[in-house]
Amino acid sequence: MKYNFDEIINRENTACEKWDSRLEIFGTQDLIPMWVADMDFRTPDFIIDAIKERLKHEVFGYSSKPKSYYDSIIKWVKQKHNWSINEEWIAFSPGVVPALSMLVLAFTEPNDKIIIQPPVYHPFTFVTKENNRIILENPLILKGNRYFIDYDDLKTKLKDAKLLILSNPHNPGGMVWTKDELEKIGKLCVENDVLIIADEIHSDLVFAPHKYTPMASISSEIANQTITCIAPSKTFNMAALATSSVIISNKELKKKYDSVLHTIHVGMGNVFGIAASEAAYTHGNEWIEQLLIYIEKNINYTEKYIVENIPQITMIRPEGTYLIWLDCRKLNLKGDDLNQFFIKKAKVGLNDGRWFGTGGEGFMRMNVACPLDILKKALDSIRDAIIKL
Repeated sequence: MKYNFDEIINRENTACEKWDSRLEIFGTQDLIPMWVADMDFRTPDFIIDAIKERLKHEVFGYSSKPKSYYDSIIKWVKQKHNWSINEEWIAFSPGVVPALSMLVLAFTEPNDKIIIQPPVYHPFTFVTKENNRIILENPLILKGNRYFIDYDDLKTKLKDAKLLILSNPHNPGGMVWTKDELEKIGKLCVENDVLIIADEIHSDLVFAPHKYTPMASISSEIANQTITCIAPSKTFNMAALATSSVIISNKELKKKYDSVLHTIHVGMGNVFGIAASEAAYTHGNEWIEQLLIYIEKNINYTEKYIVENIPQITMIRPEGTYLIWLDCRKLNLKGDDLNQFFIKKAKVGLNDGRWFGTGGEGFMRMNVACPLDILKKALDSIRDAIIKL
């Protein structure tokens, strides 16, 4: 393989949230951090080269986004996901979470109701509550080792809602919602005149035979009520470059979003993020192919290891993402006891399942986008701690 994902890179003392925030988040630095959803792999060379090239021009004044930036997004989405989009549909955001917050401000008023589907990415809750909107939960149903959507409950909740925030692929469960599943959601939202915000940031990280379907690609009716958020940050490990896209084909919706974006005055972006994003989408095919092979190898290793060595934990195998949802309920540890067990005994820093809302109790989220040697060390440490337990 061209890219060496086995390389162990010391990220300490680089203002790295995953590694340098261990004391603040976990109360100790003596653990392996496997929580924040970024990768412990080197950002690919073509992105570094693009930033270096821009650095040669030693003026970093106000800048705009070149047509080639938009073309790279359009081409990537078409080639990878068979979705045809236009330049005028693409708006900017410095990240998907800021986009979610701006979209809530654009399309709802205080005390409006927003549907989320827990257990789900915790900023969905944050951007709703902190903007004084009301959460309506449509909890997912765990059957075997996969979550499913409760359509009967969703149909009821949609009658009172303004927005649905969808995680596709799903974080933390790892489901890559099928076209049929998405179409059912979309049709219900159209029938009830509810807008869909589709957080599709993990869309490039999908394992065969599963296939990601952009919600807005299903039909013109669904597209007319769908706002899609994507970014190269998860795919190419460049979250700190703060560059993402909000794709809106409905002109009136796009106008409303742009109004909020301009009011907050964050639409310009940063010159290095723009250059890096264009390079990622232009030159990233080989990288993503090799990355997916490596991450799937890590997932396979984790699954086999847990079955053979840690039967007290059940792994929900992800269909997409590099995040693994661990069912730890057989350990008979609840709340803080479970979280502190992993921190103090196993010495591994995971995401507490309670962060993800209803249905998260007794679960932990593990990020396996790291060199295999680090993953092995973490799993051995968890095994040893459970044996002592």
